[in-house]
Amino acid sequence: MFNDLSSPLAYLESRRSARPRDLAAPGPDAGQLARILAIAARSPDHGKLHPWRFVHVAGEQRGAFAALLQRAWRAANPDPKRLEIEAVDRFAQQAPELVVALSSPTRDHKIPVWEQELSCGAACMNLLHAAAALGFAGGWVTGWAAYSPEVLAAFGRPGERIAGFLFLGTLAMPLEERLRPASEEVASEWRPANP
Repeated sequence: MFNDLSSPLAYLESRRSARPRDLAAPGPDAGQLARILAIAARSPDHGKLHPWRFVHVAGEQRGAFAALLQRAWRAANPDPKRLEIEAVDRFAQQAPELVVALSSPTRDHKIPVWEQELSCGAACMNLLHAAAALGFAGGWVTGWAAYSPEVLAAFGRPGERIAGFLFLGTLAMPLEERLRPASEEVASEWRPANP
């Protein structure tokens, strides 16, 4: 386990994303992954629209995923360097499990798209929390592939966007803490302008 899961607050106070390249086997098995995705779906969802979808890229499909990313990279970069292609391949192959999160809002609905996109983000965060509760680590990343029309076409439907790639596995090395904002930097008390 990579965080203190002895209590929910202790876990939340120490929660940290893992770098996907630092995730090794084992990853969640099929039953654990199903449970993780079911927990992810228990996110705030105004209007009960579930404006997100998850697509699992199984281990045996990682080669095809790497080929897709290479085609997309070459389409955007007609003269790619060898190291660029190797980096694209490493991205596709890292961590034992990969879930692609898609923001899938219902347009022309009374619930604003912005609220639906926030719900997608909450579902992704719940996915990471569920993975941690089962003893795994996770990393949620975007990068160029999340904004590639070719990659989106392979995973998405019209009107969807890739919210990120969620890599899951077992932490292969200790996590390093990073600088966090002080409370006063991100939280304040509201005071009316004319009391």
